[in-house]
Amino acid sequence: MKKLQKKIALVTGASKGIGAAIAKQLAKEGATVIVNYANSREDADRVVSEILQTGARAHAIQADVSNSLDVKALFKAIVHEHGHLDILVNNAGVYATSPLAQITEQEFHRQFNLNVLGLIQCTQAAVAVFNPAGGSIINISSSVTAFTPANSTVYTASKGAVDAITRTLANELGPRNIRVNSVNPGLVVTEGVHASGFFEDAFRQQIEAITPLGRIGEPQDIAPAVAFLASADAGWITGEVLVIGGGLH
Repeated sequence: MKKLQKKIALVTGASKGIGAAIAKQLAKEGATVIVNYANSREDADRVVSEILQTGARAHAIQADVSNSLDVKALFKAIVHEHGHLDILVNNAGVYATSPLAQITEQEFHRQFNLNVLGLIQCTQAAVAVFNPAGGSIINISSSVTAFTPANSTVYTASKGAVDAITRTLANELGPRNIRVNSVNPGLVVTEGVHASGFFEDAFRQQIEAITPLGRIGEPQDIAPAVAFLASADAGWITGEVLVIGGGLH
C-alpha cells in the first residue's frame, strides 16, 4: 500500500516550484491533495491536471493564507468536500534580498505576514479539523537559517521564526498526536528564486562551490522527504528541522 493512502493533504503555495513538486509527490503516495494557490490559477490547474493524469486525486482552491478570511474560507471548503484533514504542508512563502539600509517596514510585513502569520493561521485552522487520530504538519523553512547569507535579513528572520514555531508546536501538539517538523531546502531552482535575485550568477556559483554535493537543488530533491515526514514511517519524529541542501549548513 502507498504511504499516504486515504489521507487528505493540503499544500499551500502549490501552484509552482517546491510546492508543486510536493503536491505531486503526496499524490503519488496515495493522498488526495488540495493544491492551494494565491494568484496563479492557471499554474494550479496545471498541477492538478498532471496529478489527475496519474490516476491520483487533487483539486485546487484559491486563498491568500496571509488573509484570515481567506484561510477560513479555504478550510470551510476542505471540510465541506472531505470532512477532515490529515496533512498540512505550510509551503506558501515569499522572499527578497535587500541590504540592511534598504529594508522597509512594508517589505518586513510582506514577508512576515505570509511566511509566519500565514503559517500560524493555517496551522490553527488545520488543527481544528485534523482527524481525531492526529495529523502531520510539515513547515517549509530554509537553509538560510543555518548559513545566514548577507542581504537576507528579513527573509532569514522569518524562516528562523518558522524553525522556532516548529519546535514549539511539536511540544504543544504532541499530546494530541500531531507531529510538527520542518524541511529546510538549500538553494533550489524555482521561478521564485529567479525573481527574487537569489539566483544571480555570482551567488549561485558561490553556493555551488561550498556545497559538498556540488550543485543547486531541484524541487524534486525536496518532495520525497516531505512525503516521508507526512507518513506513518515518521510516526515517532516531531520537532525536527531537516536541512536538505546538498550538505551545505
